[in-house]
Amino acid sequence: MKKKAIELLLAAAMVTTMLAGCGNGGGGDAAPSSGNEAEADADADAADDAADDAADAEADDAADDAADAEADDAADDTTDDAAAGGDMADKKVGVCIYQFSDNFMTLFRGELENYLVSQGFAKENITIVDGQNDQATQTGQIDNFIAEGVDVLIINPVNSSSAETITDKVMDAGIPLVYINREPEEDEEKRWQDNGWDVTYVGCDARQSGTFQGEMIVDLGMDKVDLNGDGKIQYIMVEGDPENVDAQYRTEFSVKALTDAGLEVDCLTDQVGNWQQAEAQQIVANALGQYGEDIEVVFCNNDSMALGALQAIEAAGRVVGTDIYLVGVDALSEALENVISGKMSGTVFNDHFAQSHSAADAAIRFINGEKNEYYIGCDYVKVTQDNAQEILDMVK
Repeated sequence: MKKKAIELLLAAAMVTTMLAGCGNGGGGDAAPSSGNEAEADADADAADDAADDAADAEADDAADDAADAEADDAADDTTDDAAAGGDMADKKVGVCIYQFSDNFMTLFRGELENYLVSQGFAKENITIVDGQNDQATQTGQIDNFIAEGVDVLIINPVNSSSAETITDKVMDAGIPLVYINREPEEDEEKRWQDNGWDVTYVGCDARQSGTFQGEMIVDLGMDKVDLNGDGKIQYIMVEGDPENVDAQYRTEFSVKALTDAGLEVDCLTDQVGNWQQAEAQQIVANALGQYGEDIEVVFCNNDSMALGALQAIEAAGRVVGTDIYLVGVDALSEALENVISGKMSGTVFNDHFAQSHSAADAAIRFINGEKNEYYIGCDYVKVTQDNAQEILDMVK
């Protein structure tokens, strides 16, 4: 539009110059051809005036067109600004995180906020609260967001089993809802579809992460992992929150990957570490004290617990990759560094970039009156020494 305005202004100048040239060109040197010199001069003056008027009119029209073009250009610029995010600047987003101290959710919420701001939301209109791993606390926070009249809610539930109650509460308030990270039960997701509600879940399939953990152990080879040579894989399992479907699936499918590969397994102990490093350290320390060298593999549902397990393993004088194997999930920076150095056998990248961006995109679609799929999935990535540095470079 700015280019068009400049072209119009140039055209106006050219018209003025051409008309002025025509008006001045006949006369100066030509002698009058008759005795009616005054009349001829009068006619010439009239012609000049007419030419000047025409030039002025053309110039005015061109100038008007240029002004209109500039106005259109300014309007276009304003529209472009709105499209770039101005429409979201006054929208309020409420985000409930089950617990701020969770390392993965710290990465997730930071990336979520940054991405929302990049999409035009005002930072002061994005409120992220800590549920402190207490469902009653989180329920109160949801009530506050509803009373405030937020435009969309993004919820990482403390308890997945509370999803039905949360959904009913939020739907009654007429607010779109995006669940993240902790997937509600299948029956709950079916309710959303049956009722045509503006609710979706964004996250990775935890069965895939568990499968990847098991496959990393399988890929090492039975001759390497079966340290005592009894034809079985003796393992201990450190679970996250037992109510969390991710913990359930990671526990189940990590072992299933071993049995699907035809390996025989022996679970020495399976205990709940609640995603916490300190709890996992104590669980693994106790298990090492009880089972000693019988433990060949330690499965942890997340990297925080794997880091705690590593502390216990090193304190007991064991060496990962030599006389014991350890895998986690999330691909935290410290865990990735341990995979690179060989202190962990592997981890699984829980892509907080893709998940947080997809959650924000789903929220934006809801705000714009559009629909979402009821399940928006992302893929995990298996991480070993072969690609750990690549993932580390990405997350740092």
